[in-house]
Amino acid sequence: MQPIAEIGERMGLDPTHVIPYGRFKAKISLEAIRAEGSRGALVVVTGITPTPAGEGKTTTTVGLTQGLGLLGKRVVATLREPSLGPIFGIKGGGTGGGASLVEPEDEVNIHFTGDAHAVGSAHNLVAAMTDNAVQRGQIPGFHPYGITWRRVLEMEDRALRSVVTGIGGQVNAPLRETGFDIVTASEIMAILALSSSLEDLRARLSRMVVGFNSVNKPITAQDVGAVGSMMSLLRFAIQPNLVQTTEGQPVIVHTGPFGNIAHGCNSVIADRLALGYTDYVITEAGFGSDLGFEKFMHIKARFNDLEPQAAVLVASARALKSHGGVRLRDLSIPNEEAVIAGMANLEHHVELVKSFGLPVVVAVNVFPPDTPEEIALVKRAAMDAGAFAAPESRVFEQGGEGGVELAEAVVEATRQESEVTYLYPRAASLREKTFALAQKVYNAADVAWDPAARRQLNAYEALGWGNLPVCMAKTHRSISHLARLKGRPSGYTFQIGSVRASVGAGFIYPVAGNIVTMPGLPRSPRTLDVDEQGRVLDL
Repeated sequence: MQPIAEIGERMGLDPTHVIPYGRFKAKISLEAIRAEGSRGALVVVTGITPTPAGEGKTTTTVGLTQGLGLLGKRVVATLREPSLGPIFGIKGGGTGGGASLVEPEDEVNIHFTGDAHAVGSAHNLVAAMTDNAVQRGQIPGFHPYGITWRRVLEMEDRALRSVVTGIGGQVNAPLRETGFDIVTASEIMAILALSSSLEDLRARLSRMVVGFNSVNKPITAQDVGAVGSMMSLLRFAIQPNLVQTTEGQPVIVHTGPFGNIAHGCNSVIADRLALGYTDYVITEAGFGSDLGFEKFMHIKARFNDLEPQAAVLVASARALKSHGGVRLRDLSIPNEEAVIAGMANLEHHVELVKSFGLPVVVAVNVFPPDTPEEIALVKRAAMDAGAFAAPESRVFEQGGEGGVELAEAVVEATRQESEVTYLYPRAASLREKTFALAQKVYNAADVAWDPAARRQLNAYEALGWGNLPVCMAKTHRSISHLARLKGRPSGYTFQIGSVRASVGAGFIYPVAGNIVTMPGLPRSPRTLDVDEQGRVLDL
């Protein structure tokens, strides 16, 4: 790794704007954002529906960045911060793999610069101040049953999904049913990701709804007096973090909202900052294009002047075999029939990205067991579906050299004339927006609202929140709301069980299917360790 000051200098940052956190990572001052001047091309990386096999989306993002570096391009990658919960669960670290890593890998994955801890502290401070305001009767008509704000934890812990607080008498009140979400599902994390400045952060935090009084009037974080204290906890967390790829290209890692229960994108500030210093900014959206990419377009790009010039869709032969019905342990066995059976999923995602008016480059991520025949099938399917190009990506094994062909295709794609279109007008009702997503993104025939969800939706529209975009909370294992429906399901009814409002973040999120905002650990949680030098093992 190179000293972080050298990475900042290579990017073109004023040294006074680089605030080192040790030798290999730094915060970047908000003063470094260039409001005017040259602006690079923004490329968003997404993927097909994830499988247990893994598509290598972050690895491809890093390798593409390295490939562009080898072509002599000024390039920065912008990524989300990994969450501690998945690191100790099934997923493991979130910094790429092989020869295409974000470094320092161990520090980025574990604690980093403390941003997630700041978000969790601010979120739980609001919870404590809300409970205190109710207990002391400081807001007329605001009772324990009216509180909607839950607490958060950075670890996956299913035992905390539903809890009762305030047990033990009046001194511990208020007594109420509540629960915990994971920090990445916190509205404050979403707000931090979407804020454009300290002033914007303050305004968004002020609008956060923590509950409703007896006449259904929203009670906000401003009402319970929590905004200034939250700002004191988040004043450094809003500054993006600078690290590097294995080959020395700058990487900005900032904020970490989940893609299935939040909008799944790194911060607006990170992208705006990077665009002022580079030819290309390579950013990643969480999970498949039906989740992170759609939300990137409708929630992040549309409202923040961050429309991309092209998209990269990561796919692999082994993932298509998984969609074609092959068990995880059999994916290394050649099976062209299974690749063909799984192609419908790839075709849907190519068509979805193209429906936004963007050229899409399918990065065929090559794994050692893949046969030339299987790879050829994937490339042909991508081109037949309308991809601009379908180069092979070998960045895990070869680093930047294995991503040059992909980088060349991306450069050509960004030179194409394109005009971004959206799947629903901003003035559409929440029902119309949801139906558009269900039909055009999730390939459903209709939408069914549970009675409770319908009542919540009516209440939110009556409060004037119907103009907000929709951020769907649904499984990442299927295009649909049911994880068991593989490939390209169609003709089904998209079921919505509840609706939540993130007014500060600026979206409404319906919850479809059996989705939880506090994941649980797997049967065999991932275990890490350290060696004699204190280096983390098994990330």
